[in-house]
Amino acid sequence: MISKIGVAVAFFMCFDLCISEIYVLDDEVGLGRVFDGIGGLSGGGATSRLLVDYAEPYRSQILDYLFKPQFGASLHILKVEIGGDAQTTGLPWAFPGWVGRGKNWPYEFPDITASYVVSWVVGAKQYHDLDIDYVGIWNERSFDSNYIKVLRNTLDKIGLTGVGIIAADGNWDVSKDMDVDPYLKDAVEVIGAHYPGTTTIAEALKSQKTLWSSEDYSTFNDPVGGGCWARILNQNYVNGHMTATISWNLVASYYEDLPFGRDGLMTAEEPWSGNYVVESPIWITAHTTQFSQPGWTYLKTVGHLTHGGSYVALTDSEGNLTVVIETMTHDHSVCIRPPLPAFSVTPQNVSFKLNGSFASIRELQLWQSKFDFKRQKHVFFKKLSPIKISNGSFSLSLDVDEVYTLTTINTGQKGSYPDPPPSAPFPKIYKDDFNIANPPFSEAPYFADQTGVFEYNMNLTDPGPHVFTLRQVVTQMPVTWTMDADQTISVIGDYNWQNLTVTCDVFMESVKTGGVFIAARVDKGGQDVRGAKGVFFWVFADGSYKVTNDLVGSTVLAKGLSGTGAYSWYTLSLTVQGQYATGMVNGEQLWKNDVVLGQNNGWAAIGTNSFELAQFDNFVIEVK
Repeated sequence: MISKIGVAVAFFMCFDLCISEIYVLDDEVGLGRVFDGIGGLSGGGATSRLLVDYAEPYRSQILDYLFKPQFGASLHILKVEIGGDAQTTGLPWAFPGWVGRGKNWPYEFPDITASYVVSWVVGAKQYHDLDIDYVGIWNERSFDSNYIKVLRNTLDKIGLTGVGIIAADGNWDVSKDMDVDPYLKDAVEVIGAHYPGTTTIAEALKSQKTLWSSEDYSTFNDPVGGGCWARILNQNYVNGHMTATISWNLVASYYEDLPFGRDGLMTAEEPWSGNYVVESPIWITAHTTQFSQPGWTYLKTVGHLTHGGSYVALTDSEGNLTVVIETMTHDHSVCIRPPLPAFSVTPQNVSFKLNGSFASIRELQLWQSKFDFKRQKHVFFKKLSPIKISNGSFSLSLDVDEVYTLTTINTGQKGSYPDPPPSAPFPKIYKDDFNIANPPFSEAPYFADQTGVFEYNMNLTDPGPHVFTLRQVVTQMPVTWTMDADQTISVIGDYNWQNLTVTCDVFMESVKTGGVFIAARVDKGGQDVRGAKGVFFWVFADGSYKVTNDLVGSTVLAKGLSGTGAYSWYTLSLTVQGQYATGMVNGEQLWKNDVVLGQNNGWAAIGTNSFELAQFDNFVIEVK
């Protein structure tokens, strides 16, 4: 008998000269760590932006595929954005500017930052009846030990002792500080790392703290992305003792040409058509989530298969057992990060011996997913005939690029709905007058804010046609996670648009310094928005206008007098045809056929010259 990775392994010869290996599943040798669940990260201002615009029943169907128990992914954990006046994607990514008091740093005044985060937790309960279990620090940025302790103290002072702190949502280095700072160690409940490559470090293990991959995946959700997810869901525990894995992101519900397009567990990027796609990661998730729950425990007898792949086993300590096996090959399970070292997986025969309290099990339900990259005929989450247990043992013949679940749980289901409507491009003619007195959401449909916040607004000072408008409301640069633009911008439409007319009524609220724009062919957003190019038609409160080839306004195509000022409404119109652009104010042409440099396609957009109050109304797109 050979001991290998905590697993008893034996060999025997098959009649056809194949070699099978026996892996023992045993709870008498003790149990491993407690399973905390599988989850997804929803950034309301970014990754889930278009989800709220889906009409029923499609929005509820999408949510069912993600969260409904025994139906689809059946996720256990939802990681959400704490709003920070910026386009962010989970926990504190950005903070309002006032938190930093003019500095792009949230730790200068730790009591203020902690109060802001704790107020969000209180508000989530008070206004939405949401119980928050954990809060984080600052996404993928330097942690501050003093701030973590201040945050713990602030939570405790108002009775939120049950809200744990996850630190530090970057690498494992916080565990080194915890090793020499007992107060910091007491303040942190979970050590969370991002994209750990399934491994951890000695200091994190030594801490005896719960370890999570608090952000992972971030990979295009084609079958290779599904293979990435299958491999790390198992090996995050096998290699790194991580008891939860959270996908960035939950659902790819944002314009695909933004950074990291379709890096979600499923795709829902067409609310105008109702189309969505249940991608392979949904069913790969189900292999674990439908047959084990937070509070179950991993067995110590888990590990790698001799000929490649891995297996985990979990129990509820009440007689139930779930085993998940994956045999993903290197090239079919590459994640976007970190780099994946070479390894080999080959077909193999395996046998499992059930010992301890599992010895009396007579049958296991069997579910299979098989990636077929040669014929592109993949099979996901298929229920096979149950496996009969003979003398406490069972055998399987494993091919490459497969996932199996063997379980005593018999409630698994591959949930389904009728096919959603077919995919369709964004409408070529689109209008929005924002005339909604009691909007269900603060954002207008399909507008995706990249910097700034554009919200429905009731303009009580206007007795005329502009009572209901869309207003940019952030007046101070946030404490940013990435390099946001100095201007605010919200994009909309189809990235492939070339020739179109954008028309919008605009209202500047900053005397002399105010400025607004409408735009076409905008090519960048998200963390790249500062470098966005396109055709930007600006008017200013000082009575001037300019046309630029970029958001920062460095490449000027035309400029002159516009007659515009603050606290009056103006109708702007921008037409781009081929390599030429023409603009009008209140129906009067300001310039004609200026040459557009370089950018041939992109979204339409609205925005402001700085973080300032401004309003928009009667937005119209006509694509030629």
